Amino acid sequence: MTKIIYPGQTIGIIGGGQLGRMMALAAKEAGFKIAVLEPSMDSPGGQVADVRIVAPYDDEAALEELAEVSDVITYEFENIDYEGLKRLSQMAYVPQGAELVRITQDRVTEKEAIMNAGCPVAPYLVVNTYEELLANIDRISYPCIVKTARGGYDGKGQQLLKSAEDLPLAKGLFSHSQCIVEGFVPFVKEVSVIVQRNGNGESYCQPVGENIHVHHILHETIVPARIKEETSLAAEREAFKIADYINLVGTLAVEMFVLEDGGIVINELAPRPHNSGHYSIEACNVSQFHQHIRAVCGWPLCKPQLWAPSIMVNVLGQHVMPLSNSIAKYPEWSIHLYGKAEAKVNRKMGHVTIMTKNLEETLQQIESSGIWSE
Repeated sequence: MTKIIYPGQTIGIIGGGQLGRMMALAAKEAGFKIAVLEPSMDSPGGQVADVRIVAPYDDEAALEELAEVSDVITYEFENIDYEGLKRLSQMAYVPQGAELVRITQDRVTEKEAIMNAGCPVAPYLVVNTYEELLANIDRISYPCIVKTARGGYDGKGQQLLKSAEDLPLAKGLFSHSQCIVEGFVPFVKEVSVIVQRNGNGESYCQPVGENIHVHHILHETIVPARIKEETSLAAEREAFKIADYINLVGTLAVEMFVLEDGGIVINELAPRPHNSGHYSIEACNVSQFHQHIRAVCGWPLCKPQLWAPSIMVNVLGQHVMPLSNSIAKYPEWSIHLYGKAEAKVNRKMGHVTIMTKNLEETLQQIESSGIWSE
């Protein structure tokens, strides 16, 4: 059953990171109150919340407290306790449910869901032990990538194998969980589609973004992606198919590889607003965060429209001081910092969005600024 949540009511958010913060800020614009459950005292989301519950995500008493103070509950990341979320769904209104988390926090169930939705994935194997990897590696040609089924992000929990000599490098991954072995896809670009859907089945995609990674961490998202129109339309179609198959309520980021011939292969899913969708705050008529709030609150969705070509650049810990010293030089840049206390190397501290008439010139400006030089 879809409930409508009205301004003045309280949205509970599990997780107080930057995604929770940007969700909360979007919700506050519409007059909602915010409760955040987060283990750390001074979290980015907690800083803008009306109610802060400082406790582990699987703390039953804290989840009960969140249920008591909230009219609807959402979450900002997928690595939360599935059983705890299932219990919470029985005592509170959690329109996204717990099943989406169960599917996406394990790469095996995620791959199965993508294929069951009728979407293409890279060839892969499921292996439970290092010995199974050795016995079955010939079924996947080199190069290939071994990934832990559970956990891992920004390149953690995975190992590229270029040849049989690299096999011992993957041995340690099996101490965490079973693994999948993916055949390497000869892609030319990485793109992502943010698809959003409400409880009535109304769904829209944010404009397709082209993603550029540095050291396995997202560096830039370029919108619109520099791909053919038919590839962009195909990417949206695949995202809609997955959203409908899993009966999505809220937000799903679908990361994809674009092949030389313009075809696409689905890589991974994230059941929440996504780093690659941050550009939408300035560059679209409705941001991924505003749309997410509309979806979980049972409101009709807006059809996203891109105001201008745009580039989103992540600000990591090592970039904060160079950016701070350069702010006056780039008045057209929209700067977002997340309120994190410590600027650690490679920690996501914020992002910059630049709307532009000329993507290539702006990409050169970003490079020549020196802020993101390694």
